[in-house]
Amino acid sequence: MENNPVIGRFAPTPSGPLHFGSLVTAVASYCHAKSRQGQWLLRIEDVDTPRNVAGATDKILFALEAFGFEWDGAVEYQSDQFDRYQQVLQSLSDRQLCYACECSRRSLREAGCRQGPLGLIYPGFCREKCLPGKDHAIRINSAGSGVVRYIDQVYGSVEFDIAKQSGDFKLRRSDGIFAYHLAVVVDDERQDINQIVRGADLLEATCLHLYLQHLLGYRVPQYLHVPLVRNARGDKLSKQTGAKAINCADKNSLMKKALITLGQRFDNTMLLAPCSEILDAAVKNWDHRHIAKD
Repeated sequence: MENNPVIGRFAPTPSGPLHFGSLVTAVASYCHAKSRQGQWLLRIEDVDTPRNVAGATDKILFALEAFGFEWDGAVEYQSDQFDRYQQVLQSLSDRQLCYACECSRRSLREAGCRQGPLGLIYPGFCREKCLPGKDHAIRINSAGSGVVRYIDQVYGSVEFDIAKQSGDFKLRRSDGIFAYHLAVVVDDERQDINQIVRGADLLEATCLHLYLQHLLGYRVPQYLHVPLVRNARGDKLSKQTGAKAINCADKNSLMKKALITLGQRFDNTMLLAPCSEILDAAVKNWDHRHIAKD
């Protein structure tokens, strides 16, 4: 990978405007790619259509531009890739690596399925039922997946036993919507992404992605997870926990706060500079080794 051009990405979900936690991830992913003379791509992860909020994408793009971000190439949308996701899903099905599942969340709770780090642990109730794919969820068969390990550039060694800690995870929901785990793996391969920077809430989920990459013969990117930004209650700052949209009128002080959150230097003389200059300086001084684990 060292001889290949670095390609990173920022991939927000249009379920609302950007909040401060999103800004921190955007800054980290941008600086990590640009400090290596790489590309920084922008992908709108709108695969979960019921969660999409009208006008959110425009607000996200406006905010990124206001904060001085310049992405390489055209903005990409997961909603344009549904045929590709289906092709990949069919290839896994043809190899008998996934199966249809009729289990609801309620039925799994009633069956006593335990809660794992990524949700209810699914033990494969429907593996041998040979149900039709239509109107059913599609799950990966994780039997024999073993313990998946990788080295994160901030958190170090991460390992996850998929069969024991997650079970057979979904690739497509019963309503026909493709799961994040499938879509993000397919998109990162398609776009030649080799440096993935995102929030630490995906540390364990990355092992699911590594397993899918292995099954599909995809290249394995390098991963860097940044600590989560939390509210006063200790909850992850997110749209679900009521995080406020970033205020573009206060962008310089927010950029300072984001860089300090990431353990980076900030020269207070830059507070009156254009955001693009703040980003340029941040790229020049970027050192991911200063990011603290949460």
